[in-house]
Amino acid sequence: MGELTKSKAELDAEFSELYRAHLRDVYSYSYYRVGNHHDAEDLTEQTFLQAYRHFERAQRESDGRPLRPWLIRIAHNLAANHYRYRSRRPQTPLDESGPIAAVHSTEELVAGRDELARVLEGVKQLPDDRREALIMRFALGMDNREIARALGRSDGATKVLIHRAIKQLEGVVTMAEAHG
Repeated sequence: MGELTKSKAELDAEFSELYRAHLRDVYSYSYYRVGNHHDAEDLTEQTFLQAYRHFERAQRESDGRPLRPWLIRIAHNLAANHYRYRSRRPQTPLDESGPIAAVHSTEELVAGRDELARVLEGVKQLPDDRREALIMRFALGMDNREIARALGRSDGATKVLIHRAIKQLEGVVTMAEAHG
């Protein structure tokens, strides 16, 4: 018996715990990816629905490691599909074009709003994998090992990815300042 046969009630209780612990991270990640609250809420809901379906297996395979990278990976895949779906529909990639509209809490902490807007613009210009890695690192505070698991890469490749993403972002932001 043991581990493999948890009751539905036990699994549901553990899933509720996972949901409460990571709802904010999954939502933040989705929001940074899609740039508006409505789509971010949809993606968050879809992420947890999918996670619920595969929760028992993920728990078994995780060997007690944290499940946040697994959740973010689901959100990552759903966001990629969302973009493919959106690109087939004629409309701008972000419903609220211009700088991301609702970053108030972060903005109030940052002295220069212009600087934040430039950084957010810069992040949008990065290739997908670099953008992903920076969102995970700075918006969610994930460490390199968690990011490696979420992206399905080695720790070494992830370290290089983050380093290059930061360098490229610095370049983009510096260019924007020079022309701004």
